[in-house]
Amino acid sequence: MPIILNRRAFVIGAGIAGLSPLLAMAKDAPGLPSSPVSLNVIDVGGALALLQPSLESFRDTKKELVSRVTFSKAPAPELPGKLKAQQSAGRVDIDLVIGGLDVLSAGIDQKLWVPLLADYGAVLPKPDAILQPTTIELQKLAQDQAFIAVYTPSGPLLEYAPDRVKTPPTSAEELLAWATQNPNRFLYARPANSGPGRTWLMGLPYILGDKDPKDPVNGWEKTWSFLVELGKHIEYYPTGTGALMKEFGEGSRDMTVTTLGWDINPRALGIVPAEAKTQTLKGFHWIADAQYLMVPNGISDEKLAVALELVKWMLSPEQQATTYDQGYFYPGPAVKDVGLDKAPDSSKAVIEEFGRPEYDKLIAETPIEIPLMPDKMVAAFRLWDERVGANKKN
Repeated sequence: MPIILNRRAFVIGAGIAGLSPLLAMAKDAPGLPSSPVSLNVIDVGGALALLQPSLESFRDTKKELVSRVTFSKAPAPELPGKLKAQQSAGRVDIDLVIGGLDVLSAGIDQKLWVPLLADYGAVLPKPDAILQPTTIELQKLAQDQAFIAVYTPSGPLLEYAPDRVKTPPTSAEELLAWATQNPNRFLYARPANSGPGRTWLMGLPYILGDKDPKDPVNGWEKTWSFLVELGKHIEYYPTGTGALMKEFGEGSRDMTVTTLGWDINPRALGIVPAEAKTQTLKGFHWIADAQYLMVPNGISDEKLAVALELVKWMLSPEQQATTYDQGYFYPGPAVKDVGLDKAPDSSKAVIEEFGRPEYDKLIAETPIEIPLMPDKMVAAFRLWDERVGANKKN
């Protein structure tokens, strides 16, 4: 399936230091433990839904390294502060973080992560050798602090209930008019803690034709004005996508923004009716999304050694094939040459029933944009909170 990646993405990539010079300075991996260790994994982006089988497979296969793996979840905005406090106290009890660009960006800003590729690139897979073209660019956004685990072209898409929305909007102007005529029936979640919300925020500058879609501070005049105006007809902003989809599925909202995975998976799980439809807006570009594997600074050398082995395990083609899962992050695999034909039968069945045939064509024919750089994303979240979210008392 061909991918159109905008030249802008490669310009961004070229502006980031290449990986090869850093590999020359890479360290040797710490020695593996003499007895199995326990690993604490925290999920802040929802990707545990598709990565847990791979994590459990590592535990079950590498019993000489791992005695058990415990899983927990936390909202993305809360984890950096918690982790920073643990690191300051010298008592880090989180060994692996799974999350998206939101927590990755915050962690880079606060220097929370082990620089995996800068320090241990010699023992990890080479990104250029194993990743798809788009995911190579997404990997560069990690600035050597993390390794990409899964990928989706993402969105933003409109999702609506066809029995209640007879004529869905086809442009931003039509969406605003619809929201004005149907107050509180359109909803999206706070971008700092929602994949669809974040994708919507970064996708709007392309849809609206803003001056510089990569500069939320000086290039998003149309976007900020539009979101403030749209917000007049939105009741509140949920703090997570799951709660939003529940409201949409139960019928208290008629329309929301979504992504490929958040369209397919909730319908497969029965949270959203199967008959829900999706729609793009005029000027639509894909905003790619990814989930990353991050190792916090401050863990023991023994646990770091096992974490490096775990990262290698999760990037193998066999484990990547499991990330098709139930369509949660469609398609899922970040590495190349892992087609749906290699996925488990259960994943194939879900995609066949709840996937949409038009998606493959849309992915092939529509530009795929790389998300904002980490510092720009942090700025975009702050500005949204100040200019848009602050207008609602939730």
